[in-house]
Amino acid sequence: MRKIVVYLAGPDVFLSDAADVGRRKIEACARYGLTALFPLDAKPVKARTPRARAMAISKANERLIRRADWVFANLTPFRAPSADAGTVFEIGFARALGKRVYGYTATTDLFATRTRKAHAPGVRAKTDRSGHAIEDFGLTDNLMIDCAIAGSGGFIVPHKAEDLSAFTAFEILLKKVAGRLR
Repeated sequence: MRKIVVYLAGPDVFLSDAADVGRRKIEACARYGLTALFPLDAKPVKARTPRARAMAISKANERLIRRADWVFANLTPFRAPSADAGTVFEIGFARALGKRVYGYTATTDLFATRTRKAHAPGVRAKTDRSGHAIEDFGLTDNLMIDCAIAGSGGFIVPHKAEDLSAFTAFEILLKKVAGRLR
């Protein structure tokens, strides 16, 4: 039987120990019979300009997603109350390709709670300080993220931690997915 290939999306690539985090996640996937692809797996990009380098990185990541059967997305809030913007794109890209997407996060606070903490005058506010509505559907993140994951047949594992890699939530996700594979 062919191993399922998963793409590991998330802000992990911005960590000071990104290569080590990627290696640990790849090894964890292997223990469950999954082959993992990490964005830093692509060959180092040499380009003449920062924009050309960015384009090459984007294309390389899209190729990895195309190779994968599934995407495991780290939804831990990054530089905002929501998931990393690049990760969100990768979720949408994978969903458009018909891939199954699973999410995990190192926070158990719902999206509305995080938004209120960052941008609202109070914990029950319906609007932020600028008067814009606060999305409150009782979801882990923006409805388009949660619903894309659910619509693909995946789910999200939240587990409170102070670790941007969300490694414990990732391991819980692996156990749940492995249980479904049996």
